[in-house]
Amino acid sequence: MDLATLIGLVGAFAFVIMAMLLGGSLDIFFNVPSILIVLGGTLFVVLMKYSLSQFFGAAKIAAKAFMFKTDDPEDLIAKIVEMADAARKGGFLALEEMEVNNSFLRKGIDLLVDGHDADVVRSTLQKDIGLTNERHERGVGIFSSLGEVSPAMGMIGTLVGLVAMLTNMDDPKSIGPAMAVALLTTLYGSILANMVAIPIADKLSLRKNEERLNRRLILDGVLAIQDGQNPRVIDGFLKNYLHEKQRRTDVDE
Repeated sequence: MDLATLIGLVGAFAFVIMAMLLGGSLDIFFNVPSILIVLGGTLFVVLMKYSLSQFFGAAKIAAKAFMFKTDDPEDLIAKIVEMADAARKGGFLALEEMEVNNSFLRKGIDLLVDGHDADVVRSTLQKDIGLTNERHERGVGIFSSLGEVSPAMGMIGTLVGLVAMLTNMDDPKSIGPAMAVALLTTLYGSILANMVAIPIADKLSLRKNEERLNRRLILDGVLAIQDGQNPRVIDGFLKNYLHEKQRRTDVDE
């Protein structure tokens, strides 16, 4: 569970709802026509940009913003160094029985155990990295589209409300509901974009970059194992993927 995403989402809504309660009743901020225009309109406009499978897969993708946990690069480096040492002592077959939790690393090691040459290993893993990155970018794109479209739908709702208000100026009772639609659609559009869609898109983009970095690290590590490099050399080489502070801490230790 990513607590930062959960706490941020709940905290943002909590403060907005608190402000609404301090300003009056929550009922005055609830308007069905405004919700239909913003939520329904946004979803169907975004649906036009993607296939059905891609669109309905967005919920599963969004779960990565809350549940997905990237492997620690330091743990990956330690595991690769351990495997490099085992391979130098017992050959690639010694890696077959080692426990590997990372599926991408397991895939790379299986390629070594099966005896594929370096070009095959590199091309296979690079293809996997590229396709995974494309899937992540698609998920980011869906939520970025939600963030772009929802304020526009809020503006459309505002115009609808203003037109309804101006065409019924002779009926004072209709002015209030029409103005509510005009203002609340803008509010709903801003909330959907800035408190839900855009933050999720940004978090998914962060996850994409973290996973891509880890997979590049694994690719270099697997190729180094195949090349028979010294585990200490591999350790020093792969630590270039760490932040400078982490590398400095390792040196100090």
